[in-house]
Amino acid sequence: MNAPLTGFTVTSATLRALASTEPSEDGTRLVRDVRRSKRLVLLRGVLDAAPGGRVGESADHWALLEEAERHAPDAVRDVLHYPATGVWAEETLRRLHAPDGPPPDLGHLGALAVAAALRSGVAFKTTLRPVHGRLVLPTLGLLRPARPGPLALTEGSWDPDDPATLTLHALPGGRTALDDLDPYRAPGPAHPAPVRPARRLTPKGHKRWDTQWAGALTLLERYDTARAEEVGRLLRSVVPLAGGSRSSGATLPAAAGSVLARTQAPPALAATLVHEVQHGKLTALADILTLHTADRTPRHWAPWRSDPRPLEGLLHGAYAHLALAGYWQRAALYGARGAWAQHARIRAQVAAVLPALHAHPQLTTTGREFIAAMAAAERAMDDLPPPGDQHAAARRAVEHERRAWCAQHPELASFAQG
Repeated sequence: MNAPLTGFTVTSATLRALASTEPSEDGTRLVRDVRRSKRLVLLRGVLDAAPGGRVGESADHWALLEEAERHAPDAVRDVLHYPATGVWAEETLRRLHAPDGPPPDLGHLGALAVAAALRSGVAFKTTLRPVHGRLVLPTLGLLRPARPGPLALTEGSWDPDDPATLTLHALPGGRTALDDLDPYRAPGPAHPAPVRPARRLTPKGHKRWDTQWAGALTLLERYDTARAEEVGRLLRSVVPLAGGSRSSGATLPAAAGSVLARTQAPPALAATLVHEVQHGKLTALADILTLHTADRTPRHWAPWRSDPRPLEGLLHGAYAHLALAGYWQRAALYGARGAWAQHARIRAQVAAVLPALHAHPQLTTTGREFIAAMAAAERAMDDLPPPGDQHAAARRAVEHERRAWCAQHPELASFAQG
């Protein structure tokens, strides 16, 4: 695990609120502050590690950023804290400290500076080098110059009506972008994940996403207003997944504030958003607190997967599924078809692993407090149980799955006990 960021204080009340997965003002503020602090540390690291330090092209780009910030700090903050910027910063810092590998893309700092300057309205002149005939400007879109070679840019260079300009697609509501343009919208092949971002969508693809997104937000607002607001505040971009991706959604730590998701019906997309936003919250918390000291060895049973999981993966899965159980409970109370069955199944899965999590010897004191608060939130669901014996039946089904998993992984059976 990485060393946590310092300078943050988390009260017991905020820790318990985050552990419950229920949205809270303090919890959301903490997550956003942690993300911003980490991003600034990364950007400073890139600038300091760049050849010549503050001398040269990187320094000029940084100076343009500072000039733009004096005019429009919110616009510049949005560019610097855009999810894809984090992927670029982590990858660039890694390459700067590994000189034998691929060269770092320091020119992208210029793209960030130009995007910030364009959004701030300051007058400027600079020259950048498009890559493969494309110049991506984060949060705006990309330019496709008519001629190869360096491109001179000024405050008048961005024209959304120009055919050579592709604008970043804004999803309905205006707060979240559908990013199918930025080359750093997902980590590259050097850091593989079981998901691949889709290429640029067609207008028909954008329209389909608009429909599904609007439908998902409508369901969230109807069933769980607080979670709908949380999604709006913590999710800056959605990256469409390529066809054939094995997952319906994913959250990657480097791209804080972004979710990778495939096209799906609004009820499924709403659940994906609830699930993935929790991963982002827990990642931010782990950046400032050490919840456990376990290694990454996959050995634990997780009812929502067939493969053994490391403790970190089990904790993340239980946390995201706890939020889903709460979401489906609220949806069921509003009469959503099939919601009680979803709630009962997912709650039974979470309840089956919480004892093993809480008893793990490598939890820290803070981690134990966090798991205890998760367990309290799960028990509180008894106040509004599903009709009939759905909860008991779901528990029996999960226990059957536990026994089958132990038979398949006899050497790990001790890690599947409740």
